[in-house]
Amino acid sequence: MAQMTMVQAITDALRVELARDEKVLVFGEDVGVNGGVFRATDGLQKEFGEHRVFDTPLAESGIGGLAVGLSINGFRPVAEIQFFGFVFETFDAIASQAARMRYRSGGRYHSPITFRSPFGGGVKTPELHADSLEGLFLQTPGVKVVIPSNPYDAKGLLISSIRDNDPVIFLEHMKLYRSFRQEVPEGEYTIPLGKANVVREGTDVTIVTYGAMVHTSLKAAEEIEKMRGAKVEVIDLRTINPLDMDTVIESVKKTNRAIVVQEAQKSAGVAAEVMAQINERAILHLEAPVLRVTAPDTVYPFAQAEDIWLPDVQRVVDKLVQVLDF
Repeated sequence: MAQMTMVQAITDALRVELARDEKVLVFGEDVGVNGGVFRATDGLQKEFGEHRVFDTPLAESGIGGLAVGLSINGFRPVAEIQFFGFVFETFDAIASQAARMRYRSGGRYHSPITFRSPFGGGVKTPELHADSLEGLFLQTPGVKVVIPSNPYDAKGLLISSIRDNDPVIFLEHMKLYRSFRQEVPEGEYTIPLGKANVVREGTDVTIVTYGAMVHTSLKAAEEIEKMRGAKVEVIDLRTINPLDMDTVIESVKKTNRAIVVQEAQKSAGVAAEVMAQINERAILHLEAPVLRVTAPDTVYPFAQAEDIWLPDVQRVVDKLVQVLDF
């Protein structure tokens, strides 16, 4: 196995699928010669040619429309939205077209599209680059949303996403691109979509989270164990649509306490949905209310205020103390 950063694992997954299936096409703004703004597609055009890996105009609406058209003609497009804050320009193609294709055509057509996009805070980007907009797609039936937290998962989940016959939004947290390395198998392997991962076993409280907040939560779990001796179980959702609530409920029934951590704003997000389902399915197992750690309900701030806006380890520790002391 090779030691890879997350962006290297993503490139490797794209290489595996381009080599395996000639119907896989990779396109977006600057993904060809330049290899993408974060170099996630570096070298792929040279290896597979400009008909398989190519640049598009600076028009997300065009990228979305092209992806839908190619998908119903037998291709498996991997379309990059350069930053997820620009998803509004292609929202119609995703939600009104790709997500409804199988239903609308009575199963005659499907849209096996993977929409890749960087997102997430902590790297001091300009406005509209760091926004966590994944909650918009929780009410979009027909679309899967995948958010890996590490290189191993990123490669296996991206390969699964490309092979899936439904549209998948694959979100890549910018802070995780090159923040650490991990052993990643060479060649192909898959991780099933819609299956969470218990990344830390515990008995006293459950943290449910995803993306970069997995690492924040793991640090908080270590801190609370030093402070209180409490054993915290940390669940990485990996896929936030569909949610693997069976894994979450099993954990809550064991620990009897839970908090949910997300980077996105508080209202109507993943955390709210997870909390609602825990209450519906496991309320009699709870010894404290389910709490959440989120960003505030404001527009994503300019870089100067980013560090105080984003959830951090101390805020997670404070919520753990609150549920333990209830």
